[in-house]
Amino acid sequence: MKKIPVEKAVGMTLCHDITAMHEGFKGAAYKRGHIIKDEDVEKLLDIGKKSVFVFEEIEGEIHEDDAALRMAAMCDLENCHFTGPSEGKMLAFADCEGLFRVNTQLLQKINSIGDITICSIPDNYPVKVGARLASMRIVPLVTDEKQLEEAESLCKADRLFSLSPYKFKKVGIIITGSEIYSGRIKDRFEPVVRAKMEKFPSEIVGLYICDDDLTMIKAKANELLSAGADFLIFTGGMSVDPDDLTPTAIKELGAEIISYGMPAQPGNMTLVAYLGDIPVLGVPGAAVNLPTTMFDVLLPRIFAEERLTKQDLINMGDGGLCQMCEVCHFPNCTFGRY
Repeated sequence: MKKIPVEKAVGMTLCHDITAMHEGFKGAAYKRGHIIKDEDVEKLLDIGKKSVFVFEEIEGEIHEDDAALRMAAMCDLENCHFTGPSEGKMLAFADCEGLFRVNTQLLQKINSIGDITICSIPDNYPVKVGARLASMRIVPLVTDEKQLEEAESLCKADRLFSLSPYKFKKVGIIITGSEIYSGRIKDRFEPVVRAKMEKFPSEIVGLYICDDDLTMIKAKANELLSAGADFLIFTGGMSVDPDDLTPTAIKELGAEIISYGMPAQPGNMTLVAYLGDIPVLGVPGAAVNLPTTMFDVLLPRIFAEERLTKQDLINMGDGGLCQMCEVCHFPNCTFGRY
């Protein structure tokens, strides 16, 4: 690559995109590979380019476009596609709805190498088809190939990004509370949970309203399991009052309680458990009164079939406080980002 005054570059091949900005436009005014013509000289000077870079191959140097292509390849992203290179960048987009994961420690290592820059949306982010996921480029027009080789070596040992598509779930729902069971008050949880399930590939195989009775709650849960439920949702009886029986019922079903309560609000008293491979959520009453709670944060991970650990839930303290915006923008907000 050689730097040449614009006036002397006519007939030479441009080795980088040249960006222009005017009247709301930002993009490539000239693309890599363009052969500079006489009429280009004044236009290049008008956008502040007194000099341009033209091809002069040097062994061990990698051009920004080639570097971007190699960075895209090393990401080995499934369920996604890349566009570019354009202006030295490759962009990744989602081809499915699912949960985007970022190996943040590996990303920091790669961005510490030198010329390489890779950015993405946050870890544990639910995405829709077409969502922008990541962008990658080098800072200069060329870089030492050894930097790319170091990044490629790191990505062979560990995965940088992943997009897990949501899996179909047969959902069983149990609503507890003597006041609802007796008809003294109207249940408000069913329409809420049905609306949330519509956002994921799912079928509700059964829904029962139970009295505050341990035997009844367990019996109805077993009926749902017999009907093929592979995801159980309980609500009601999730506080610390002695007569709140839902956590006890979940435990007596034989489920492993991962956590009852977590450092996050709203949804502080959420329960996460597993009955073998079947996820079980105990959802506190906040889910009825507020548009977004930890219920919404956990659902993408359940449908992506991630098995949550105690440490996962502890980590939710950082980003676990909802800002209670007047208009909810979840997931495009800080809540659940950690």
